[in-house]
This record gives sequence, structure tokens and C-alpha cells, in this order.
Amino acid sequence: MGSNMTNKLEQLKQYSDVVADTGDIEAIKRYQPLDATTNPSLLYKAAQMEQYAPLVQDALATTPSIDAACDKLGVAIGCEILKIVPGRVSTEVDARLSFD
Repeated sequence: MGSNMTNKLEQLKQYSDVVADTGDIEAIKRYQPLDATTNPSLLYKAAQMEQYAPLVQDALATTPSIDAACDKLGVAIGCEILKIVPGRVSTEVDARLSFD
């Protein structure tokens, strides 16, 4: 990360809570936001990254369906993000799960 970007990010952090809108754990480590949020399209992009292969394989191996594997993967990536951010992680899930 360039010096100019670091300075702007640090200035922003003085006046605002920085929230990452990504599933990329390396980016979250690099920019150190307070909170993070993800959605299915961001999780899809993250799932294609080599570093997430073990999480994808575990989700597929331990669930009965692709839908369940996607849900488990979203939770797994959220748990990984929680190891980094001091605040909250918000993950968009299928609305039908709110009635489960």
C-alpha cells in the first residue's frame, strides 16, 4: 500500500469507522477496518481464491446440498474475518433463513 493511500486511510479513520465490504481476508488484514460486511457476490469471488480452497472443500464435504454448502461457506468466511476485525461482521444470507 502506497504512503499516500496509508495517509488518506489514517485520516479517514480519525473521523469515521472504516468498514470493509469484501470477503478478501488479505485486504481486511492490510486495511484493518473496524467492521466488515459481505454478500453472496463477494463470497463467490472469495471462494475462487486459492487461500479459501480448504473452506470450500470443507463446506462441500460436510453438507448435504450446494445451498447448505454456500451457507456454511458464508459462515466460515465470516468467522475468519472475525479473527481480524475488532467489531462486527455482517453477512447477507438467503432471506428464507430468517424464518428457520
